[in-house]
Amino acid sequence: MERLSKDQYYLQVAREIGDRSTCFRQKMGAIIVRDDQIIATGYIGAPRKTKDCLERDECIRNKLKIPHGTRYEVCRSVHAEQNAIINAARAGVSLLGGDMYMYSTNPKTGEKNDALPCFFCKRMIINSGLKRVISSLKEEEIKIFLVDEWAKEWREKDIFDDRHQYGTDQNIRDGLGEKPL
Repeated sequence: MERLSKDQYYLQVAREIGDRSTCFRQKMGAIIVRDDQIIATGYIGAPRKTKDCLERDECIRNKLKIPHGTRYEVCRSVHAEQNAIINAARAGVSLLGGDMYMYSTNPKTGEKNDALPCFFCKRMIINSGLKRVISSLKEEEIKIFLVDEWAKEWREKDIFDDRHQYGTDQNIRDGLGEKPL
């Protein structure tokens, strides 16, 4: 019998967490691990005590044909990464030196999506003190990002020159237009 690696194990946990997502566009789960212990979880969903897209039976972004990876202010949901960071704060748990694991699937087909944070979430991740982000990708089983490398890249270039950004492949597949900036 073969044993899962720690990264595979934590990504599977993130996948299960993501099944609680209430987004029509993607299911994503994020967990934060520090000292080999899960300290926070999050999935895509509306703010507490508000109606989510499933309860409303519509996605305003789909209705307005807004491409993936753009115009996040026109969304009812809080991202999985944001919810994991917020949940840690609500519990009074430090994230310094921790790792975030992210897993994403298409809610219609169940196929694996690239689990990449948007620019808003990347900023939160950098400021939270996390060390690594471990993402599931369609073409690669696991991609490990060093948060310090994101900050360095943004210092040298600009955040809009980022090489790994959410939404690029979904826009073309869903017929919602060109790649985001």
